Amino acid sequence: MKALSLKVATWNLQKCVGMDLRRDPGRSLRVLSDIGADLVVLQEVDKRLPPRPAALPRDMIRAEGWQLLPFSPVSPGGPSVGWHGNTMLMRPGLTLREIDQITLPGLEPRGAIRAELTTLIGPLRVIGVHLGLRRRDRLAQLHAISAHLADLPPAPTLLAGDINEWGAIEVLDHALDGLSFLPAPATFPSLRPLGRLDRFALCPRLRATHPPSAHLAQPARIASDHLPLTVTLIAP
Repeated sequence: MKALSLKVATWNLQKCVGMDLRRDPGRSLRVLSDIGADLVVLQEVDKRLPPRPAALPRDMIRAEGWQLLPFSPVSPGGPSVGWHGNTMLMRPGLTLREIDQITLPGLEPRGAIRAELTTLIGPLRVIGVHLGLRRRDRLAQLHAISAHLADLPPAPTLLAGDINEWGAIEVLDHALDGLSFLPAPATFPSLRPLGRLDRFALCPRLRATHPPSAHLAQPARIASDHLPLTVTLIAP
């Protein structure tokens, strides 16, 4: 009998502005459809300046069959779809039980998001991140996430997002209690990837069927300055 699995993607949308300098949310959604993930963790889904209007409009998200998790701090009809630019989308078949926002320290305003889900592989805790540009901020931010998780009941946990670390990931690994970063291919810049900036980290209660892989098919290579990263999970 084939084991049940869950495909997860993480992608920095760069506000839906591609390498051709065109803002095209429809193109971004085509990439997400091509990936075929059950759950997507996104960064830079909102524009930068207040009131931070959505770069990926709600109506287009719904039209593609995605459920947008309600991380925006404003009313459901407000301008933003994420928190500090972070959000998650999921397909039918997954159930949202709880969400939370994690304020992160650092020079720039940053935050992480948390979702408690029921999935085909069982309960799943997902942390979405877009870490800072300075390493000391990244370390402090991962310590803050670890402290947040320490106050929660244990659960199978996945961390996903743009880690912004150009060096060896082992530098950050020790800052995440109970989670370990998976090896990853280069995803940035999308036209000629050099940096392994996008990552997944797992707890021992989850297992990846294969190492994470970059989604290389067009239009992904021009839809953002990052390539999407995917992983398929099973319960051990």
